[in-house]
Amino acid sequence: MATKPAAKPKQAAAPKAAAKKQAKPTSTAAKKPAAAAARGAVPTKVVETITLKAVFEQLAEAQEMPRKQAHAMAAGVIDLVTKHLKNGDRIRMSGLGILEVKDRPERMGRNPATGAAIKIAASKKVAFRAAKELKEVV
Repeated sequence: MATKPAAKPKQAAAPKAAAKKQAKPTSTAAKKPAAAAARGAVPTKVVETITLKAVFEQLAEAQEMPRKQAHAMAAGVIDLVTKHLKNGDRIRMSGLGILEVKDRPERMGRNPATGAAIKIAASKKVAFRAAKELKEVV
């Protein structure tokens, strides 16, 4: 299957202040080791990325169809969804959600480096709204 493992989370280094003995504890120094210990105690979940190709391969295996046919179906689905979104249609996938194109009007923004006002051009974006059933399951 075509899955990519997510990047491994970085391990937090033990703070140097916790290793050294301090002659006079201050309020900020006392908080740092406790905060670092609390961060280190929470295990991070490694999230796996599943591709659409992998999903269709699993579907092909479950339906006992050739993988090549499943890949052709995946490509066909992508092409049709793209075509309909390009035409401005809204796509409703029962149990999953709704895909639609939304217009973003021209607006003013700021350059974070200089603070100068800049004009952001109008554009279109693809928006996804999750279905009620998907929200309840997740």
